[in-house]
Amino acid sequence: MAERISEREAEVLAALGMRLTNAQIARRMHISVRTVESHVSSLLRKHGVTDRWALAELARSGTREPARIVGLPATGTTFVGRDAERAAVLAAIEEARLVTLVGPGGVGKTRLAAVVAEDAVAMFPSGGAFVDLVPVREGFVARAVATTLGVTEGSHQPLAEAVAARLGTGRWLLVLDNCEHVIDEATAFAEQILIACPGTRVLVTSRERVGIPCERSVPISPLPLGPDAERLFHDRALAADPQFVAEPAVIAELCARLDGLPLAIELAAARSASLGPTGLLAALDDALRLLSGGVRGGDERHRSLRAVLSWSYDLLDEEEQALFRRLGIFVGAFDLDAAAAVGGDRASVADLLGRLVDKSLVVHVRGRAGRWRLLETVRAFALAQMSAIGEEDKTRARHLQWAADAAGAVEAGLGDPAWREDFDVQAADLRAALAAAGGPDEVTHRLARTLAHLTFARRHLLESFAHHRTAALVATGAASAARDLRAGAWCAHVSTTSNLHVYELLLEAAEHARLAGDDRGRAIDLARAVETACRFPEAFETQVPREILLGFFDDALAAGPADDPEVAACIAVAGAWLAGPDRGAPDLALASAAVAATQATADPVLLSSGLCAAATAALRAGRLREANRITRERMRLLPSMDRDDPYCAPEICNTYGRACIYAIMAGDLRGGMAAARACIEDDLLRDTHITASRLVQPLALTGRFRDAVDHAERMWDQWERAGRPAPLWMLPAVCTTVLACAMLEESEAAALWRSRAEEVAGGTLGTAPVAVFVDALLAVHAGRFDDAEPLVRTAFALDAPLDPYLPYARAAGTELAVAAELPDAAELLATTAPLAEENGWAAACLSRARGRLHGDSAELTRALTAWEHLDARAERDRTRALLAQLE
Repeated sequence: MAERISEREAEVLAALGMRLTNAQIARRMHISVRTVESHVSSLLRKHGVTDRWALAELARSGTREPARIVGLPATGTTFVGRDAERAAVLAAIEEARLVTLVGPGGVGKTRLAAVVAEDAVAMFPSGGAFVDLVPVREGFVARAVATTLGVTEGSHQPLAEAVAARLGTGRWLLVLDNCEHVIDEATAFAEQILIACPGTRVLVTSRERVGIPCERSVPISPLPLGPDAERLFHDRALAADPQFVAEPAVIAELCARLDGLPLAIELAAARSASLGPTGLLAALDDALRLLSGGVRGGDERHRSLRAVLSWSYDLLDEEEQALFRRLGIFVGAFDLDAAAAVGGDRASVADLLGRLVDKSLVVHVRGRAGRWRLLETVRAFALAQMSAIGEEDKTRARHLQWAADAAGAVEAGLGDPAWREDFDVQAADLRAALAAAGGPDEVTHRLARTLAHLTFARRHLLESFAHHRTAALVATGAASAARDLRAGAWCAHVSTTSNLHVYELLLEAAEHARLAGDDRGRAIDLARAVETACRFPEAFETQVPREILLGFFDDALAAGPADDPEVAACIAVAGAWLAGPDRGAPDLALASAAVAATQATADPVLLSSGLCAAATAALRAGRLREANRITRERMRLLPSMDRDDPYCAPEICNTYGRACIYAIMAGDLRGGMAAARACIEDDLLRDTHITASRLVQPLALTGRFRDAVDHAERMWDQWERAGRPAPLWMLPAVCTTVLACAMLEESEAAALWRSRAEEVAGGTLGTAPVAVFVDALLAVHAGRFDDAEPLVRTAFALDAPLDPYLPYARAAGTELAVAAELPDAAELLATTAPLAEENGWAAACLSRARGRLHGDSAELTRALTAWEHLDARAERDRTRALLAQLE
């Protein structure tokens, strides 16, 4: 069986099936020819075939699942006409990256876009997404796209970047339907995607052009009077009355009076069963006559639509009118319970809904559960009627009560696999209800707090942070506000790049706890604020003065009940960090005491924070294996932490990050691999450039070079799409990718990654321990000793005691000195011997160096056993070769 292939390799394989050359594939996928060659080599190896033609046959005989457009609106009616527009839009999508269907409301843009998207899917092997923006408020365009694609935020990964990461590989079609009310935001989002995702095309429907230079606009007009308009009327009239019969001339006249506007035609046809064709024509004449004097400017053809809506509304009985008006409050689809919440008795509402559907004023949405919605133009009319009759405030109050109850019901079902779908279909209305709510009250606060919880569980992290702040603002008491600010602080820790937000929110929570008379809560909030400032100094733009932190710590000591285990634990952890020699370095003795204090709480989050202090203190004392062991204890606590509770999130994210780093520092390659894979699989962090960088390193160090390169390419692609300079923390992953490419004997790829390493390092690459390590190890493997002496001297001149790769650089430098027969090789070997006590990789490398220096097969055998224990395949094979030379 062939090895698993990456998504990028699957794209190359599909292109080979189309008999494209490497140059053609490179242009199509916007990558270099040498990268294509690298993928082809990998595919040959993984599939066990000898040439690209065999790969092409494999691709052509494959059974890959057909691409599809997710989110397409379901419809139970036929699509009529529009052949010329349909062809024009398809041609435009082939030629332009952004196509906008421009036309008035009710003209049929949405239906045409959906049909064209289905027609075009064969052009987009990765698939596509149809995103309905009608219920979307300003600020939520990216969220709507992400929800349709099934994309969520990772920790410290903006949502737009997560979407770009999904759309950045392959060929996608993104449809943004009904953009006019969020046109600026939709335009900015589309432009960002077009820049970051070269294989993606965007189809927009709007009442106005988007205005991006690459835009191709296609005007959509009403149906031309004649066969198409008449067939649409006849088709919809038959749906309302299977016995419908009318003279062709009457239908033609009706369509002419309706200006060929599809929505007006459908609404009128729905009345044909009750009025008959001639009665319909007379009623329409009356309605148009009433409106004719009131139309000044604007789009004249909307006179017919307004006339049909007014006339259809007037034909409703009082109960139907009342429900129709109130249903306008829903921005998205609603179920029967929601309709009853604003409309009255459930049984009566069910009957009335059916009658409104029959009259085409309400649309029945097909799906897992019965839902209904109003089309955008119809909803605007319903809202106008509700406002005119003076019942808007009352209906909004009912909508708010429903939203709070509905959110609570979804929250109660968080364990149900269907809860995400239930939330997604209601989310727009929950947001709208909260946005329209007034000042502090119990219902608004309940909705804000529940929505904060649900959006966190749904991994809408920044949105959750905002809802926590809103909940605190609308809370009816200081104690409730303190709880909301506290949760907001933990949410901020994983959703923003600055822990200053966390610190400030915890201080706000402490102040509200004081106002509520909650000394215990105040003590905990103050202690955790101090811990945050001392434990995560790198995430503060400006450091908090130590005097201020000492004052808050003293306040926490004074406020908290001395016999409360949780208070004692928080104060112990904060005290350990505060008493350390500098920020980020806790006091060793107090850290041990903090672990004991946190153990008394049985709270895995607090215990993890205590263990973090102990592990960091051990690390600072040079006890790398102990730091790694303690961090593995933290990893074992993770299953007991609730992924849907923001309180647990900081410890979850920090534990994974420290576990990956500390395992590398201790030379525990298996542990580093396990931690990095678990990190990617945890949906709180996900497969992002950050988590990919953590996996690249153990993959390269264990000799899984092709996998390392694959993950590195995705890491770099994602970061480039983010449009920001690569950060220094990415350097270890980039340098170990140089190692992987060189070991694969892909010199051009290695040169490319080396240039990227220079870009990331910003002029300091020559003194970066990871770069020195890679160069020394490659020299050892290649037997290239011309530059051995300066490289060895650099390795021993490095002054970075806390750098994870310092032991690797020194150990590899020592082996290089031995292999190059430098005169002081034995002395260097003795100098580096202590590294073996704290780093498993260094121990194996130094053992091999001793074996080489003395021709000692027993020492080489020990090295071989050590490499096998580390699962370092390339180093194991190299050691076997050395052993064979001694025999």
